[in-house]
Amino acid sequence: MKAPGIAQREAFGAALVEMADRHPEMVVLDPDVCSSTRTSLFRAAYPGRFYAMGIAEANAVCAAAGMASCGLVPWVSAFAVFLACRAADQIRVSVAHSGLPVKLNGSYGGLPSGRGGATHSAIEDLAVMRSMPGMTVLAPADAAEARAMAELAMAIPGPAYLRTMRCELPDLFGPAWRPELGRAVELAPGRDLAILAEGMMSARALEAAAILARGGISARVLHFGTIKPFDAEAASRAARDCGLLVTVENHARSGGLGSAACEAVAEASPCRVLRLGFPDAFLESGEDEAIFAKHGLTPGSIAASAKNALRDTEWRDACGSP
Repeated sequence: MKAPGIAQREAFGAALVEMADRHPEMVVLDPDVCSSTRTSLFRAAYPGRFYAMGIAEANAVCAAAGMASCGLVPWVSAFAVFLACRAADQIRVSVAHSGLPVKLNGSYGGLPSGRGGATHSAIEDLAVMRSMPGMTVLAPADAAEARAMAELAMAIPGPAYLRTMRCELPDLFGPAWRPELGRAVELAPGRDLAILAEGMMSARALEAAAILARGGISARVLHFGTIKPFDAEAASRAARDCGLLVTVENHARSGGLGSAACEAVAEASPCRVLRLGFPDAFLESGEDEAIFAKHGLTPGSIAASAKNALRDTEWRDACGSP
């Protein structure tokens, strides 16, 4: 795994500037967090297409819906927790129900929040956005993919939710990377078990697979940059080949990647799915890595959980797995 690169928020802000000339219909709405989500880069380059909305996420979404109905393609860039919760009704009724091309950047997704506190942890946003009919949900692994997925979101005719991180992340993909909508990416081959990961957790999944490999365990690693539409075939194929899936997400265990994987394999290739993520509780304030460690989301903990699940033979006998 490469050393940490630039933060996704920096890549997102730069992507908006790069896309502006090619998309004259694109505008940006900011609920007073442009310095944090880096839409300040767009404001500096295209001040006439930047709208300061104040600390009013719901109003920003409604205004964006109105602009979209007039032919513009607006980005609303805000903290993920406030888009998914405070503006959920406006996203559902004004954007998703109408199928309008409003693009949402949920910054500070999941846990890493720069010590923003427990109220700023967005561990339910993927579940909320997955449940919105017609909503595309994207969770890039690194800065390069965040940049590419901003471009991908612009090509989607309807609404899209892009989840980005504040912290610097390891580089998994190069600048030429072009993700495919609804297609998982195999980062490492393996047949003993498969680790399915989203966003920033895919780098940790690769580290966990390396730890397992040192113990003679072959772990396939699949990165799901698209949470919706979900690559059910990739999950089902991994279930058939490996018999054990371990999902890893920077999100609550309910409603996100783990739930999507369970839904997919239950209909096609039933197997055991071990879901690693946050429990049914609000997170506390504190150092991000300490909280990740507490909930078993470090590479070492992921590897240990996978190894323990692999040792349990009862589920294999019950499912008829190899």
